[in-house]
Formats: sequence, structure tokens, C-alpha cells
Amino acid sequence: MSGGAGGATGPKLRHYIDDMATRTPSIRMSSDDPKKPERPATRGETGLALDERTRTKKPPMYKVLLHNDDYTTKEFVVFVLQSIFQRNESDAVAIMSHVHNHGVGVAGVYTFEIAETKVTKTVQLARQHEYPLQLSIEPSE
Repeated sequence: MSGGAGGATGPKLRHYIDDMATRTPSIRMSSDDPKKPERPATRGETGLALDERTRTKKPPMYKVLLHNDDYTTKEFVVFVLQSIFQRNESDAVAIMSHVHNHGVGVAGVYTFEIAETKVTKTVQLARQHEYPLQLSIEPSE
């Protein structure tokens, strides 16, 4: 077969290969880049660069408290604990008994926005059923 467009090494390709073979490769260090920001300062004498990490603070937590009254039924309190606070039946009964015996009990611990939403839903549901159930929110320790 004769050379031409489909030949393995035409004059242009041969010139390119020869040119690449004679060039000295240039190695560029990242520290030579003027656009790159400076590395963080090193600590101690180890020579290791340690990046400072920003840690996200955990949000403050709040307790939702149920208060005992003489009118709200135990069954309704258990229902509220199961449906709004996602407690299983045995936990809901235990919390309801604690509220009944001690006057107040913790329904759950949440971020402020979630605690506020659960209190609002519970109070609305209690009013729909004509119960005077009271709840409050206080910071958790």
C-alpha cells in the first residue's frame, strides 16, 4: 500500500513526533501557581499542614412537657403520644401514668421548631375534642 491520508506516519505526523521527542518536559509545581491561595500555617515542628475544620454546632434541644388536668382522659393522652409524638403503646402508657401521678411529664425532646409544631398540633387536637390539655416547652439540659 502506498502512503497518503491513511498512511501510518505522514510527513506532518513524523514532524510532530520528532518535535515532541526533542522537547524537554516542563514540570510545574503547584506552589508556582500565582492564583492558588497560600497553604494554612503549620503547627509545631512536624511540617504537616493541618486544615482547620468548621464544625456545625448542634441545635439546642427542648423538652415538650405534658401537664396533668382533671378532664383530659388517659386514653386521649395515650392517643396523642402515639399519633403526634410517635411513641409506641407501652411508652405512651408509661408517660401518661407519669403525668397522672406527678403532674407533669416529658413527651419528647426536640429542636425548638419541631417542639413548637408538636405542641401546636396537640393543643389543636385537644381543643377539637374539647379537652383542656396543656403543654409547655423548656430547654433541655
